[in-house]
Amino acid sequence: MRSPFPPSPRGQVNDWTAGYEFIRDITAEALLYDIGALAWVNRVDGKPVEIINYKRGTIQAQFEETRQPIYRLSGKLVDAGDIVHLRGPFDKCPITLAREAIGAALVMEAHASRLFKNGARPGGVIEFPKGIGERSLKAMKAGWRAAHEGAENAGKTAILFDGAKFNALALNSVDAQFLEMRRLQVEEIARAFGMSASQLGDLTKSSYANASQKQLELVVYVIEPWLRALESTLNRALLNDDERRTMGFQFDRDDLTRASLTERATAINSLRASEDICSNEARDWLGLPPRKGGDEFKNPNINPEKPKTDEPPARPRMVA
Repeated sequence: MRSPFPPSPRGQVNDWTAGYEFIRDITAEALLYDIGALAWVNRVDGKPVEIINYKRGTIQAQFEETRQPIYRLSGKLVDAGDIVHLRGPFDKCPITLAREAIGAALVMEAHASRLFKNGARPGGVIEFPKGIGERSLKAMKAGWRAAHEGAENAGKTAILFDGAKFNALALNSVDAQFLEMRRLQVEEIARAFGMSASQLGDLTKSSYANASQKQLELVVYVIEPWLRALESTLNRALLNDDERRTMGFQFDRDDLTRASLTERATAINSLRASEDICSNEARDWLGLPPRKGGDEFKNPNINPEKPKTDEPPARPRMVA
């Protein structure tokens, strides 16, 4: 079975949930919670007819010393074969693994928001050559804030009086490295998911030469383990022992490994030349309909209808 969803003429797991939505929701839940995602398979006459993804907490899971799971639906024991249970490759989900990094990123995000909200970081100090009274100081501060504080007043020309001088403040090493620290947190969070920072939008260390390799690493090291986990849990919950001998759920990975049209054409031509695929299989990869005679396995680079001869071609005769 090529489809990752249970048999349904509508491509749905139940009357209100599409197959794509079900896979999306349980994968997102498994990324967020250590226990993973849990869904119940409704069977009629021993055959699965729908999958219900209840609200979190409706289905509980506990593990015995042998790691055998015990499932309860609204407090009632249910058979383990009726539960779709998707978990990550580790005992902890990626969000838990990246908890400290995410916390540090949130602190820096809040700090940056406070820093620039009202122009909180002073761009300089105003120095008066002689003392100034408290009343004058309050009036000067109120006027300065009204004229220059906030993003909408940035860049306006300052007017000083009474011999005052404005001394600009330079960035210190901590301020200069603030962006580097935030970039490091992005890398730490990406590492918990098995991803590179470039796959989260940080293109600092990305280039045209390594972009294709990064895409391949994403498929092999990040997406593939989750696809295997989904296939395994669907096989266990939706197929019986006899069905698993001849059938199994498998995701179509062609879209994930799709390269440029030139690279795909080269790969397809090579597979056809080695007679590993036929013309209609190649056309199916390209989204084209089958054609008559396209189910034959033959090398398109060889024309078997062309007569073979060892005689050299006839030379044209000169006519006087």
